[in-house]
Amino acid sequence: MKIAVMGAGGVGGYLGGKLAASGHDVTFIARGTHLDAIKRDGLRIRGVEILDISDVRATDTPGEIGIVDTILFCVKHYDTETAASAIAPMVGENTTILTLQNGIESVRNIGALVGSNAMLGGAAYFPASISAPGEITYFGKFAGQPHVVFGEPGGGDSDRVSALLAIFHSAGIDAESCADTDLMLWEKFLLVAGTSATTGATRCTFGTVCKDPDMRWLLRETIAEAKRVGNGAGVTFGSNVVEQVMARIESNPDGKASLLVDLENGRRLELDGLSGAVVRLGRELDIPTPVHATIYAALKPFRDGQPDD
Repeated sequence: MKIAVMGAGGVGGYLGGKLAASGHDVTFIARGTHLDAIKRDGLRIRGVEILDISDVRATDTPGEIGIVDTILFCVKHYDTETAASAIAPMVGENTTILTLQNGIESVRNIGALVGSNAMLGGAAYFPASISAPGEITYFGKFAGQPHVVFGEPGGGDSDRVSALLAIFHSAGIDAESCADTDLMLWEKFLLVAGTSATTGATRCTFGTVCKDPDMRWLLRETIAEAKRVGNGAGVTFGSNVVEQVMARIESNPDGKASLLVDLENGRRLELDGLSGAVVRLGRELDIPTPVHATIYAALKPFRDGQPDD
């Protein structure tokens, strides 16, 4: 299977690195100093797992790669439209695109540009980030969760889902298919929207947030607010979904949302696809979202990176 990884950040870098290290045909699409380092020195994975992958194929020009079997679409939310347009030369009649982005609109938005039949929806359940050019720090999985969960839009298994699962498993990547992809994406959205909003606002780790009663209330309310929006959009969650999401967060006390990591490093934020999406959908559905609206307003000056003044 010929695989392209669109976006060699934390998620794409870790998964693509594992696939490449196990002998699969992988090409990374990256940019800037990160691309230069990968081409020169290979890709390094540090943290909970140590892995060095030499002779890594990487480019900033998808057209050089040609048509591939699978694209792992792992760019930040704000780069979705640009990246989806850029992958067109790699998409053939039988190409599968698995999006592992944060948010709940990626399958629809990417499919509108490259064809909905190519799409699989997925979620990654591990924190990882670029710690230096050519280096990914992997912090381990959320307790009780696989690395990735994915399936056909709307739910269910298929031959192409099974084939991709086998590829992941052969590389030591814990992966599962899901019966209800839409519900899975919304449940992941509750986790990411809640942790991003709360750790971004407080600049604290998951553990610190959960131990303080006021910050814990903030975290729980951001999750509950997103759940109410999901209910309004027609999603039926389990009765204790908020508590389940809270438990997952508490199982990773040293964790930080990727939005906080980006905030600390003066990078652009996925704000519009997280709290921004909760607020926007809430307005469309006439569901109040005061907590996310407040945090969105507070973080908005940093949306495009560290302000100049």
